[in-house]
Amino acid sequence: MSTGVPAGYDPYAFEPFAVTVDLAVFTVRDARLNVLLVERGEEPYRGCWALPGGFVRPRESAEEAARRELAEETGLAAHTASALHLEQLRTYSDPDRDPRMRVVSVAYAALVPDLPEPRGGGDAAGARWWDTGATGPLAFDHDRILADAYDRVCAKLEYTCLATAFCPPEFTLGELQQVYETVWGVTLDRPNFRRKVLTTPGFVQAVEGAPRRTGGRGKPAALYRAGAATALHPPLLRPEDHH
Repeated sequence: MSTGVPAGYDPYAFEPFAVTVDLAVFTVRDARLNVLLVERGEEPYRGCWALPGGFVRPRESAEEAARRELAEETGLAAHTASALHLEQLRTYSDPDRDPRMRVVSVAYAALVPDLPEPRGGGDAAGARWWDTGATGPLAFDHDRILADAYDRVCAKLEYTCLATAFCPPEFTLGELQQVYETVWGVTLDRPNFRRKVLTTPGFVQAVEGAPRRTGGRGKPAALYRAGAATALHPPLLRPEDHH
């Protein structure tokens, strides 16, 4: 079977357009949900804050581009960027979303444990973690992408085990509960949360050895790590009065 260009096909008959990737990278810092933003060092939107991202190169996939851009524009080590949990969010293709030319963006959402302060690289003038409630207007259509990514993260925490991605390799149930409370903006009942987590097969796995004291009064808290499960059955639903 021929894999060449069909006879009569003219690739120049269609207006060219570029493909980019944009990343909404979330973490929990100081009991607040943060998102990674970069300060644009070039036009358009020079000096404005935006989601990390960039153009997909001719010989790489969108996911490869996403991990490369994450490392380049934030200063994170390549092995750190390659280990992060990335999932494709959606495609943004409004014709006028970029003033330079027609640009289609594949957006990704990521949930990561607390990382060191990033530093700008590539064409970014700077990079930092921002409280998701205090980002201000972002470049391009990144406000929309960020809002969509936040909604996705909130929903994923209900029916998957991805909340553990915000935690260090070993964590307490109190730390895991704080992730839910921080992302959802609610207060959960501690005994009820603990019961749901421990009775869900494969959600968490106890760490053998001495427990760790969390700094509060009372007995030391037991340590856990992420279990083998990926989905929650039944789901851990948000309180109905959440905002």
